[in-house]
Amino acid sequence: MRFFDGAFSSQRWLALWAAMLGFMLDAMDVLLYVFALQTLRAEFGWTNAQAGLVSSVTLITSSAGGVLAGALSDRIGRRRMLIYTILLYSFASAGTAFSRGLWDLLFWRALVGLGLGGEWSAGATLVAESWPAAQRARAVSFMQSGWALGYMAAAGLSAFILPNYGWRALFLAGVLPALLTVFIRRKVQEPEVWRHREARRSPWRAIFRPPHGRNTLIATTLATAVLFAYWGLFTWLPGFLNAPREQGGAGMTIVRTSGFVFAVQIGAFFGYLGFGVLADRFGRRPAFAGYVLMAAALVPLYGLAPTYGERWLLLLGPMVGFFGTGFFSLFGAMLAELYPTAIRGSGQGFVYNIGRGLSALAPYAVGALGDRHGLGAALGLNAGFFLLGAGIVFLLPETKDVELSSEADSGDRTGRPSG
Repeated sequence: MRFFDGAFSSQRWLALWAAMLGFMLDAMDVLLYVFALQTLRAEFGWTNAQAGLVSSVTLITSSAGGVLAGALSDRIGRRRMLIYTILLYSFASAGTAFSRGLWDLLFWRALVGLGLGGEWSAGATLVAESWPAAQRARAVSFMQSGWALGYMAAAGLSAFILPNYGWRALFLAGVLPALLTVFIRRKVQEPEVWRHREARRSPWRAIFRPPHGRNTLIATTLATAVLFAYWGLFTWLPGFLNAPREQGGAGMTIVRTSGFVFAVQIGAFFGYLGFGVLADRFGRRPAFAGYVLMAAALVPLYGLAPTYGERWLLLLGPMVGFFGTGFFSLFGAMLAELYPTAIRGSGQGFVYNIGRGLSALAPYAVGALGDRHGLGAALGLNAGFFLLGAGIVFLLPETKDVELSSEADSGDRTGRPSG
């Protein structure tokens, strides 16, 4: 079976389009804030630490939303949960436009976070269960590439709306993703493996018991490390490019910042797709380790690049995007392969989103370091967390070629192909 067979008609592709577009628009709504960050700082008189706090709160609530949505998707279905989370983050993004200060903004971005975490949990499980083992990493990578497209969409909207109509109009545009739910309701079905699951429900706490408890702990630690690195870097990337040189930034206008972010995210888009091919060919663990080791080497260089001129930012940006984001596709594929259907949503939702919640310190930490040492130097902090992830991943079993079963038993989750 070729990967692109039935790209606009088969159920596996309809599920993939729904999850990918949902994730793309999710990213757009979340990242509108990072482009408006310097504008909001100027209007409300915030420090870098206060501005980073808003992103940290979004990540904390995304953790809660992802854990809850993962558990609920095991009970009510992946498709239905996907619809609910898209509606939540769409209307919360629009609500951000009516904020009058820090506390209002914290409230609305907290709701956006709930939708962010929930959408990934439902969408990643939907895709993983809809695709065969030989193509699963590629399918999840295609879904994950929606984040890069959403980042670019946020950059484009910001470059057009922010200078001409202001930040309130920018956030109002965030309600548009709600229209996607019409397509999902009409076209997308629940995965067959979920529909044919055993009626008996496994308790949510089964993810902490043998044989899953060890993998849950290790995978959560892995997610925490690399998500800290990611959010510490990419929350502040537009702010770093936009900040004055005397503050350790690149001193660009918002329009030029958007252009350079496009370059980074083009690299990220191909990084996601490349990871899926490599992970299906060579295995989940070696592909992941290669990506994060390269990211660890590139991030400090990128933080120093403004010293040597904008051409270095343009040269390094796509590589930072390729290696610094593409590895995320591991979580949608490997986590699905570590858990049986009855607790798959719970397992994926817990691991990824607890990791995201624990990484919520990253935007605040980088912002606080940026206040003291400049944003360029502060970005280098994230390299150590990428290095940590490269080691932790080998504590998990290799799950390449593992088939997903509809049975609720614990099964063999040691990484050996079934059958």
